[in-house]
Amino acid sequence: MTLILMDMTDQTSSVILNKTRLRIAVASIFFVHGLNFSSWAARIPDIQLKLGLSEAALGGVLLILPLGSLASLPFSGVIIDKLGSRLVVLVATLGYALTLPFLGFSSSVAMLSVGLFIYGFFGNTVNIAVNTQAIGVQTHYGRTIMASFHGTWSLAGFTGAGIGTLMVALGIEPQVHYLIMLALVVVILSINYPHTLKEDVNRNTGKFKWVKPDGTLVKIGLIAMCGMMSEGCMFDWSGVYFKKVVEAPEAWVPLGFSAFMMTMAGGRFISDRLTNRFGIGTVLKGSGILIASGLIFAVALPYFATALIGFLLVGFGVSSVVPLAYSVAGKSKTMSAGMALTMVSSISFLGFLLGPPLIGFIAEASSLRASFLFIAVIGSLVAVITSMSKTIQRA
Repeated sequence: MTLILMDMTDQTSSVILNKTRLRIAVASIFFVHGLNFSSWAARIPDIQLKLGLSEAALGGVLLILPLGSLASLPFSGVIIDKLGSRLVVLVATLGYALTLPFLGFSSSVAMLSVGLFIYGFFGNTVNIAVNTQAIGVQTHYGRTIMASFHGTWSLAGFTGAGIGTLMVALGIEPQVHYLIMLALVVVILSINYPHTLKEDVNRNTGKFKWVKPDGTLVKIGLIAMCGMMSEGCMFDWSGVYFKKVVEAPEAWVPLGFSAFMMTMAGGRFISDRLTNRFGIGTVLKGSGILIASGLIFAVALPYFATALIGFLLVGFGVSSVVPLAYSVAGKSKTMSAGMALTMVSSISFLGFLLGPPLIGFIAEASSLRASFLFIAVIGSLVAVITSMSKTIQRA
């Protein structure tokens, strides 16, 4: 009897250990993905200087990256269904990391543009493949853990930015910095890739056919689009808001963005606990309310302390939206997890592309405060659309 109990205990420990190792392996892919992107972003000013690009020219070149991401959307889900997310994660992550030094060595606008298109293509392919992996890990756990993976990506963003700052301080050229990051990615990938998920959830290995997304997937895509639009607004315009509207001292201008990033990252590490306790529907509705109220607060009281509090609230609100949208999409009954994530990503990506330019157009026609009120309305739609779907609220 004692031997049987010991054997059962050993088996239980082994299952827990395997699940934990699986989770760490997939989280490591999120980490290297975030590390890679933030490493690129940290050296953009150096590459601008190297190529002698004006602000307008740089803006035009940077648009190539999301176009590459957009180009990957029609193929990602199909490739993942055919080959499995595990193989796609390996190939796309290596491609993403190998393209980074290419960007650093670029000696012309044409070379940089080609590199950014490829970089965007691989980056979004990794995004969809690793989220497909995360859906599978979440299924093994039997509870929501998606937000913690996205929190790891945010943590990697801080790490990459810190490493980039150190490289600049040491006078290390971007191409050398990027080769170091490539080596780091290869090491992390080689250690963790063997432990990634071998079989995807609801994978369609048969002949590919287009499936019309159901109403729930469309609503989830719209929720993610509103979240991405709010996120893009904060990424691109929070510093401008603190400089021109809040009129913060020059040294304090970056604090608005830092406050947003801090609560967005922190929110992702507590989101799963809140979701498992209160449900996806409740957390999504709360997220929409936080986004809207934070922006309204910052617009109504455009002073340093109040705007800072508002941006902290927006960070908490934004943190859960995309991870939970992906989590619901991964439970789709009409298509595989990879295809469902591709569908949701295709809709949500519009928010990332359209949000920042819309802010500029509205600010030009009226004011920056008016454009932030517009994003407050967009954020509130997260709560409105969630309330309109019983399926999402029960997910």
